[in-house]
Formats: sequence, structure tokens, C-alpha cells
Amino acid sequence: MHVWICTSDRGSLPTKTGRHHLCGFLLPETGDTPSWRFLQKKMLSFSLTTQSCLLTDLHSNLNLLHPRKNSHVLEIFLGALSFVYFAKALSGSYLKSTITQIERRFDIPSSLVGVIDGSFEIGNLLIIIVVSYFGAKLHRPRIIGAGCLIMSVGTFLIAMPQFFMGRYRYERFPSTINSTASISPCLQDKSQTPLSALEKSQAKINAGCEKEAGSSMWIYVLLGNLLRGIGETPIQPLGITYIDDYAMEENAALYIGCVQTVAIIGPIFGFLLGSLCAKLYVDIGFVDLDSVTITHKDVQWVGAWWLGYLIAGVISILASIPFWFLPKHLPKPEKRKDSSASSEQSKFITEDNKDQHKSYQQQVKIAEMAKDFLPSLKNLFGNPVYILYLCASIIQFNSLIGMVTYKPKYIEQQYGQTSSKTNFVIGLINIPAVAFGIFSGGLMMKKFRINVLGAAKLSLASSFFGYLLLLSLFAMGCENSDVAGLTVSYHGTKQMTDHEQALFSECNSGCTCSKNDWDPICGENGVTYISACLAGCQASNGSGKNTVFFNCSCVGTLESPSQSSSAVVGPCQKGNDCPKMFLYFLVISVITSYTLSIGGTPGYILLLRCIKPHLKSFALGIYTLAIRVLAGIPAPVYFGVAIDTTCLKWGNKRCGGRGACRLYNSSALRYVYLGLTLVLGTVSIFFSVAVLWVLRKRSSPQDETLSANGERGTYGTKSRKDNFVNSDCLIQTTYWPEKETRL
Repeated sequence: MHVWICTSDRGSLPTKTGRHHLCGFLLPETGDTPSWRFLQKKMLSFSLTTQSCLLTDLHSNLNLLHPRKNSHVLEIFLGALSFVYFAKALSGSYLKSTITQIERRFDIPSSLVGVIDGSFEIGNLLIIIVVSYFGAKLHRPRIIGAGCLIMSVGTFLIAMPQFFMGRYRYERFPSTINSTASISPCLQDKSQTPLSALEKSQAKINAGCEKEAGSSMWIYVLLGNLLRGIGETPIQPLGITYIDDYAMEENAALYIGCVQTVAIIGPIFGFLLGSLCAKLYVDIGFVDLDSVTITHKDVQWVGAWWLGYLIAGVISILASIPFWFLPKHLPKPEKRKDSSASSEQSKFITEDNKDQHKSYQQQVKIAEMAKDFLPSLKNLFGNPVYILYLCASIIQFNSLIGMVTYKPKYIEQQYGQTSSKTNFVIGLINIPAVAFGIFSGGLMMKKFRINVLGAAKLSLASSFFGYLLLLSLFAMGCENSDVAGLTVSYHGTKQMTDHEQALFSECNSGCTCSKNDWDPICGENGVTYISACLAGCQASNGSGKNTVFFNCSCVGTLESPSQSSSAVVGPCQKGNDCPKMFLYFLVISVITSYTLSIGGTPGYILLLRCIKPHLKSFALGIYTLAIRVLAGIPAPVYFGVAIDTTCLKWGNKRCGGRGACRLYNSSALRYVYLGLTLVLGTVSIFFSVAVLWVLRKRSSPQDETLSANGERGTYGTKSRKDNFVNSDCLIQTTYWPEKETRL
């Protein structure tokens, strides 16, 4: 007797066992005819069983009837994640733009500023493993929202020292402050004028100087940046994998590229905000601006660095709001419903429509997830492609992080630009090139349907040509400014002797000067002098920014020793060729930034596709951890230490001790800054070549099919996928092989 009861399309399919499978109700194909009572009893049991199957089919079909609704939720998540990337990128880039401002405000060297900048990565280090591994099993959108709130708290904390420190003090000759008296800079002594800034500090030390309240306030900046790092931790590993889980496979690369492109808008606004705040005086709203005797072009100028952090903190709060209303899971796209190859969920997670015989709201136990931690870690580090790509990324990020961190300082010191103009140029010209490059990389991946091997090639080519362009920047630098006693002697020859001893000459031997003062003036001969006293100036006229010094014996030494000349407040401008070199630098810098950033999205795809699907979030977490620990933390520190070695003139703190650098050796700075970046980039290229070699060795010829043979590759993919759908054997597998690279 043949009994055929159809409850759904799935229920009417014959199986290999010779029976009809009707949602758990099995009837014999042949044999004795069952009695009606037997059938009645079985049908009653069957009806209860089929209710669950029918409800499941109804739930699944409803999802199919509303694909646009599911798509809209993913689009909302995509927009929310993009805004979060914007917020974190804005605050991070604003910190980069205020590096020199923080250095001057707290009177600290570049190496210590590097430690402050690296504290962000330390915050990531503290919880990245926990968040990336366990966070993938929990409510990812809400974890991202909580991270945004923590990030905003840290941003507010960075700005707090401004409200507890005293007012900013800068070194100035007394006549530039007091307009009622004309004081001779050269003949000033203890009985004639107040003590110099250094002598005041020394007097305080001798009398038992107590450190100023703001001398250690930079610790709050460090702690705030640490909190920023903690809050930013879940955004990348959980956000990117959430998109990759629920987006169509062919759209994943484009979506990730869009998120990263929108994120680049953050640095644009961050640097532009830094440019605006750099023009505002640090104590704006607290002091009378008319009493400020320096301008934003002065090397001692400190802008309103704290103001931008308050704005960035508010934006981070707004970015957290949408994530509290987004669902934990989304239905997988149709092309992924037959497999879990693209699913982020591990074997511990129970999805709504995955297993109908288990509890609908089954909770994940931390202990169960922890059992799989060490095997998962061993699996990752046993993947040669993952390890080689990780090494290449670590070294490349060392070069990029160091270069980006000190790029504003490099432009200021190398080309004589102000902090405001430097931030404006980086934000308006350089960052958009990076955004366009990242978007171009994602677009290439989608348009040409580039596979994993092609992504590795594109990433390698991007790095190679980018660092090749960077090599040309060595020829686009400016010579050292002519500073008497530091870069040139008082007689016009290049200075090669000990700088401190060379600050004194016969022309200023009759003056009572301090070698530690830094109040530069520009002589009419185009030479900068550290102070009016060391320039041998006998008189001054005017006040504040308009002070003019006369009868400066050292100013006339270079042209005609017998004739004295005048000088004005502030250092002299760089040479005539420097503006042209700065223009060349900007052009090459923009092209280099675009070229290097093209490999960003292919690198992400390579990272996601070279590992097992249920380890994606964990792998991204380990990747982020390694970048933070081995690149984000040390790179700003040792770049800062290397840059400090090129300093020619150090400032002095009021209570003694070395402060921030006032003047750098331009040539040495260029070779140290660009040389260190280029060496690290070259080493990373060798690791990228190794990645490509392993991929070629382990990939079959069919996997190397790119856009030129796109139809053939598509056909092969489709046929294997059809076999997967129609094969009962493959239905039992956890993923279909085409999704992986068979590494």
C-alpha cells in the first residue's frame, strides 16, 4: 500500500531509506496493509508533529515574502555602523591633529606624546580577546552601542585638564608685554629687569619649588585615550562580521568598502576641526584675548585643543543610540540558507530557524564557549596564510601608524607651516584620497569578481607602488632654517660645533643672556636668533606682536659687522624654494595615500576568506589585538624617540627639567621620518609576497579564475552549488567548499 500525505513540499520528497518522510511520520512503502485504527492513531500523533513543521515553514516563508524588510534592517545597521566608524575616526584623527598642541601645552617630548597616543591601543588590548570571541555569541549590536558610550566618556576625560590647570604661560621678553617701558634686551640684569623665565624657574627650585598643578595633568589625557580604546574594541570585529554574515556574498565586499569609506569622512572632519581649534587660543573664554602677545604662527602658540574633544564626545553618544534597537540576528540571504559557510555563529549558538527540536530561546553558556577557545586559537595559528598576512599587516601598520601620527609635526617642522594650515591640508586633500582609494578597492572586488588570490595580488601591488612613490619624498624637503648658533654661526658659516657653546659670540659677549631662553626674533638679514638678548639688541620699540628691536649687534655681523640692524618678533620664514617643495610634497602624498589605500578592502576580504567561517570574529579579534600590541602601541613611541634625536633646541619647564622641542634639524628629521617608514614598508612587502606564494601553491587552477574568465568560474560555482542543494550527503555538512579556499 502506498500512502502519500503531503503537508509541504519538503514532506513529499522520497528518501533513500525506501520510505516517505512526512515530518517525522514514516509509512512503509510495501508490506501489510495497516488497519484504519492504526492509521487513525498515527495520524493524531502526526498532526501534532506537523504543527511544528508547518509553523516553521510559515515562519520561513514569511521571511521570504518580506525580503525588503530584512534588507532594510541590514541597511539600518550598515548606516549605524558607518556613523560609528565616523565618530571613532573623528576623535582618533582629532587626537593626531592635536599632537603638537598637547606637546606644547603639557611641555612634554615627542616620545611621551607617543605613549599617550599608544594608550588607545592598550585599551583595546585589555578586552579585545574577550569581546571578539564571546561577543560574537551575544547581542552584537548592543555591545557596539555600549562601546560607543564608553568611548564618549574617555573623550570627555581627555578635555578635562583644561578646566583644572592654570592658564597657559609662554616665554616673552618683558618689553613685549609691558608697553609703558622700553627695556634694553642686551643690558638687562637683575637690578634692571625682572629675571628671565629660566632664572625664575631656578629661583623657585632653590626655594623649594613645588610642581605646578598642571605638570602631570597629561595623565588624564592618557587615561581618557585608554577608555577610548576600550570603547572602540567591539566596533570592528563585531560590526564587520555582522555585515558579512547577513549580506549577500557578492555584496559583502562592497558593503565593507562603503563602511570604511564613510569612516574616512571622520578624519576629514577631525582634521578640519583640529584646524579650526588650532586658530583659537587655548584659554579662549578664560582670558582677555587682547592681552595675548603671540599669534597662531608662533612656535609657542597652543590652540583650543580641548574644544574638539567635547564635540567628539557628543557625537559618540549620538552614534550609540540606534544599536540598542537592532535585532541580535537577521535571516540569512537565500544563497546562504543552504549552508552555514558564511554564518558568523559558532556551534554553541542556536538561531531562530536552525533547529526546530531545540528550545527557541536557548541561552549560550560561557563555560561551553570557553572549552573551544584553545582549539580555535590553535586552528588560527595553524593557518599559514593567516599567519603570513598577520605579519605583513603588523609591519605595514607600524610604518603607517608612525607616519600618520607625526605627519602634522613633520609638515610643520619641515616646511614651516602652522598647525592650523597643516591640519586643514591633511583633512581636505590627503584624507579624501584615502577614502577614494578604499572605495576603489571595494568596487574593483565587486566589478571584476576578484577571488581570494586576486585580492592578495591587488593588496601586494597597492603596497609596492605606494612605497615606491614614497621614496621620491626624500628629494622634496627644505633645508634647515638659518638660526644663529644652531644651524649657522654668527659669522654665516654652517654650524658644526657644540650648539650650546656656539650660542654665545663676540657680538653678544657684553650681554647677560641665558642659553635656555626661547623667544625667537627675525633679523633683517633673514637669520633667526633665539632671543633678542643673544642677537645683541640694545633697544626696542612697541609692544606685544608689534615689538621691533634696534641696534642688534649680531644682526649686522653677517653683512657688515660695523653696522647694527633691527629685528622683529618671531622666527624667519623658510627659504624661497620651500613653498614649491611643499606643493610637490602634497601632490606625491595624495597619490601615495590613494595607492596604499586601494589594498585596504582586498586585505579585509583575504582575511575573512582564508579562515573557517565560525572563527571569523575570533580571527578578526586576534588580528586587531596583534595590530594594537605590536604596531599601535610601540610605533608612536619609537617614532617619537627617533624624532627626538633630531632636536636642536629643547625648551625648559618652569620648575626645571627638559620640556618640548623648539627646533628640529630639518634634514635629519626627513631621513629619520621617511626612512623609518620606508624600511618597515619594504619588509611588509616581502611577507605579502609570501602570502601570495602560499595561496598559489594551495589553490587549484580553477580558483585563480579572475574577471577574464569570469563566466567559466561562475558556471563552476553554480554547478557545485546545485550539486550541494540536491545531494543528501552534502546537506549534512556545515559549509559548502566553494566558500572556502581549501587552505
